[in-house]
Amino acid sequence: MFRLNRLIQTPQSAFKSALVVSLALHVCFLLLWAPSTVKPLKTVKEDVVVIKLNEPQEKQEPVNIQKNQTLTKKAPATQAAPNAPTAEEWAFASTYTLKNSKGYRHTWGKQVRSMMGTAVEGADQGQVRFRIEIAPNGSITKVETLWKTSDKAEALARKAIYSMPPPPPTPTGKPLIFEKTISFTPFATDDTPIYSDDCLPDPPSFNNPFAWDGKSPQEIKQNKPAEKLSPEALAECLKQLPQDSIEGVAAHNQRQLDQWGSSNLNQRK
Repeated sequence: MFRLNRLIQTPQSAFKSALVVSLALHVCFLLLWAPSTVKPLKTVKEDVVVIKLNEPQEKQEPVNIQKNQTLTKKAPATQAAPNAPTAEEWAFASTYTLKNSKGYRHTWGKQVRSMMGTAVEGADQGQVRFRIEIAPNGSITKVETLWKTSDKAEALARKAIYSMPPPPPTPTGKPLIFEKTISFTPFATDDTPIYSDDCLPDPPSFNNPFAWDGKSPQEIKQNKPAEKLSPEALAECLKQLPQDSIEGVAAHNQRQLDQWGSSNLNQRK
């Protein structure tokens, strides 16, 4: 107390004492608050590695590629040639005159296909369409290829046509001209025809009524109406019709399904 009284006895000593105390207080204040005002250093980002433990799996045996290829390789599809027409079938065909000798045309095509052998899936499968002319005595007078998808099918069909047994005379006693498609594929369906609608007249071919040759007088031409059989003629015609076979009905239904189910018709979905 004595020393303090001596320090403040004079104004000069009192000022010095106050200055020292003030500096001491500021130094203490700076020491207490300086750490909180210092800007913190940037934290260093650490890469976090996540390790996911999966359940233990059973050890799989190595795959034998050669063994799998052997199992997946399948044999090509085949279709045996149909049986040759019987004498009864030829007897019916030689007397059936309706629809351009429909029975004769079918039996003739069946005879050709029966001589072509087994059809095997692959590059040789395909179809061929001919335009055929047969003389009244049943001999072949002309064979013209209209189109084909297989050279093998055409070659086998031509060989069969020129080596087949002599067929009976045509039903009408006149030359028979028709087109016939021979299918040499393992997926060909039976083409046995049905005869139940053969007494119905064929619809007339459509002609453009507004067609004009540029010379004759212009007029609207009317299409010919469909012919109608008299009740007597219709009854007589129905007597000639054979009973349709199950194979023929199934083949007809399949052809209708293929035709109306084709994507080429652009049906509305």
